[in-house]
Order: sequence, then C-alpha cells, then structure tokens
Amino acid sequence: MAHQNDHNFNGSSVVPPREPVVVVMLPFPIQGHFSAVVHLSRLLSARGIPVHFVSTAVTIQQIAQRVQGDGNNLSTSNPIQFHDLGIHSFPSPPPVPNASNKLPVQLASTFEGVVNFHQPLAKLLTSLSSTARRVLVVHDCFMAFALEKASSAANIHNLEVYCFSPFPIFTDLYVSWELLGRPNWPSFDYLKEYSHHLTLDGCLLDGFFEKFMVPQVELSAQMSSGYIYNSCRPLEGKFIDILLSLPPFQEGNATLWCLGPLVGRLQLTADSSPLIAEGGTSQKSSELSLMSRHKCLEWLDTQPQNSVLYVAFGTATTLTEEDINQLARGLESSQHRFIWVFREADRSDVIDANNEIRRIGLPVGFEKRVTEGGMGMIVRDWAPQVEILAHPSTGGYLTHSGWNSVVESLGMGVPMAVWPMHSDHPTNAVLVTEVLKVGVFVQEWANRNDIVSSTVIENAVRKLMDSDEGKEMRKRAEELSVALRKSVLAEEGMSSTEELDLFIKHISR
Repeated sequence: MAHQNDHNFNGSSVVPPREPVVVVMLPFPIQGHFSAVVHLSRLLSARGIPVHFVSTAVTIQQIAQRVQGDGNNLSTSNPIQFHDLGIHSFPSPPPVPNASNKLPVQLASTFEGVVNFHQPLAKLLTSLSSTARRVLVVHDCFMAFALEKASSAANIHNLEVYCFSPFPIFTDLYVSWELLGRPNWPSFDYLKEYSHHLTLDGCLLDGFFEKFMVPQVELSAQMSSGYIYNSCRPLEGKFIDILLSLPPFQEGNATLWCLGPLVGRLQLTADSSPLIAEGGTSQKSSELSLMSRHKCLEWLDTQPQNSVLYVAFGTATTLTEEDINQLARGLESSQHRFIWVFREADRSDVIDANNEIRRIGLPVGFEKRVTEGGMGMIVRDWAPQVEILAHPSTGGYLTHSGWNSVVESLGMGVPMAVWPMHSDHPTNAVLVTEVLKVGVFVQEWANRNDIVSSTVIENAVRKLMDSDEGKEMRKRAEELSVALRKSVLAEEGMSSTEELDLFIKHISR
C-alpha cells in the first residue's frame, strides 16, 4: 500500500487549513521538469497561496539538496508542503553513453511508472477538497495520465486543472504544427521561416511519441482550464500571439499564463546591487552566498569580465568518450577560460548511494594543464548554475539548450553556443540562434550523427567569445536580460509579475 508523508521546510507535519483555494503542484519527477515548478510554488506561497508539492521521496530530497543550495532560500512565512506519495519502485539503471539516440533511456522507467501516482494522489485531492473552496492542480504535461486517473477516482466537484509546459511556446507550437501535418494556416506563417532547421526526427525514441506524448497532450487539452509557461513577452511575444490566435484561446475554452522567468528570478533586478527576494525582502548577494559559496564562484572572482565560458549539458545528457575527448581538445585549443561541469547524467534515483557512477575520464594530462595554468576549472559535483551565469566574469555558455538553461542564461545576459542533444533541444536551439539571435550552433540537428570535432568546437567558442558577431549576440542577450528584469519588476505593461498577480486573482476568485 502506498503511503503518504507530509513535509514542510520546518520538518513538521502540517494539517491543511481551511482556505478559499489551495494549489497542488504535480511535476514530472526529473530535474529539468520540476525545477521551474519549485520556483513557481515559491512565488505562489510567498503571496499567501497554500501550495502542496507532490512527488517522490527522491525528488523531494533532490530539491532540498539542489534547489535550496543555489542561493534561493525556499522558506517563506507560508511554507510549501511537500508530500511524498510513497512511490519508490522506479528502476534506476545507468545512462547508456553510446546509444544511437542521446535520449536519457535510464529514465524510461520513470515515464512508465508515474501513472502509479494516481492512488495516493486521489487520496490527497479528496482530503484537500474537504478543506478548500477550490483545489487547483498544476500538472506537468507528462502527468496527465496520473491526474486523470486520480481525479476520476476522487470524483472531486471543486477541482480546477492547469497544464504546466516545461518547454517554450515556440517548441510546443512547432510540435503541434507537425502533428497537424504542417497546415497552411496564416497563424503559422512565422514558423515556416525556420522550418528548414526544424524536424522531430531523432528527437525521441521510436514509438515513444505516439505511445506516451501524444495521448497526454490530448488528455491535457481535455482536462485543463489553461496553460502555464515559463516564458514571457520579451522572450516569445510573437509566439504568445500565435498561440492566443488558436481556437481554444480564441473561443474562451482555455486561458494562457506566461509567468517566466521562474528560475533565477531572485537575481533579476534592475541593477547588480541588492537582490530583491520574493515577498519584498532585500538581501545582498554576499549574504545569500554566505550559506555555502561554491569554490567555482571564488575562481570566477579572479577572472576578467566576460572572459569565462561556462560548459554544462544539464542533468539528462550523457556524452560519449569521443564527445568528451573532442570537447576537451576544442576547449583547450580555443585558449579561452572555462568552467566545465563534468558530471554523469541523472538516474531515476539520484540519491541512492549504492548506484555505481561511471568514471568518465578526460584526456590524459588535460585537467592538470588547464587547472595549473589557470585556464579552466572542472566541476564534478552539483554546480550553482544561476550564480555562475550571473557572475560578471561569465561571458558565454556552451549548452545543450534545455529550456531552463536557456531562460537562466538569457536572464543573466549570457549568449550561448548550442549543441542540442535530444527532445526539445533542437527546436530550442533554433529559437536561440535564428529567432532571438543570441547564440551560435556548435552542431545543427541535421548533422547530429556526425562527430563534433575539436576544431568545430574551437571555432564555435571563438565565434561566441571573440568575434564581432559574438559581441552582437552578447549585446542582444544583455538587452533581453534588461527586458526580463523589467518584466519581473513590473516596470512595463503585461509583465510576468502582473501576469502572476492576475493568475492569483483568477484562481482566488
């Protein structure tokens, strides 16, 4: 029998109070999906909305270790209540570095297993529905099966559902356009400009799209009163307008809420002086860092402005030995300072101490040469990504182009060299390079089966960090950062903060 444990940041059990509305967050339990949802939870909680975050014990521990440790204190006067749904049975095999498709196949069991959330979730929803006028569920687009089963079992009359997309609107529009057979609709004319760069081929495992994604997208459309995106007008204004022109929104059957940027919001202020915490508390960056300042930030303190390339590929990408060797040689040949987060991809259970970690190696002598010479730093543990990107010494980001990473990078005004690996990365990379023009390709998706040589990597790094074109990318990234900060600080019409206020007013009506 699945069990349920309730936690908050004070470590005590909490009985949900009688409230006009409570929000239940139902993220997909992998880092790239739940990270932004944690920060949305924090924003709502700071504004007095009771938030119940439901997931596995592993995910909750992951959040405590990773999200709290990035300088963004999640504690508020109205603590988020974390519910362990008692699901502990996901197998956790190691990543497969030499697979023909770079998708994180080690997480396949998670996709299959989350449907088992429905029984304990139904119990929680039933309990909350008796203490609140309205129970609002914000679910990941990959959690529709579990939610539909849970809501049917619970038979709750006061349930309202919103779908949270972990992808940009540009990517969701393109996928929808492909599913519909690329119809010749005026709304999609803007997408056609980039269609020669775009394809779903190779992004997903054969059969996965039809079996897992499409049915959940269709089910989400049936259940949801609206959609929430980690985006905003400065990033995707044109695509927001396209989405709003489509029937569900035109006919009033769905609402759209663009509440981003969610991660890194604490650092997004009008200048680099005091950081404005959610809820209006002012804190100096040095005070935030006193809790546990990572050694890489101290190294960055000693580097010139915009001189360091940050290299990281997220939590779900596994590089082959050849990839690693070519990347190491390319970085060294570029003669640019860098921080490389050199970690194995996450498994389903990232907390299990018994998991054998693949000892991925670097070329012989590489680490000694670059570290002793002061050129680079290798980070093998969890890195404070937002703080690295926010540091004035960081001038570029070599990334897989996962959406959280893209938003964080642009929030801090850092241009990108993009090397897409799987899932939404290829379309995100087109958004970065072709639409926003704040990045350069390391490898375009059409050439994904080719080995990326050290020379190609070196040239991409030099183009990003040295060239006039790279300087223009940095200028545009910095301009976007200013626009995002204004959006967070509600300094212009329809900012993300105003959207958040309207969302809270809507769900509390």
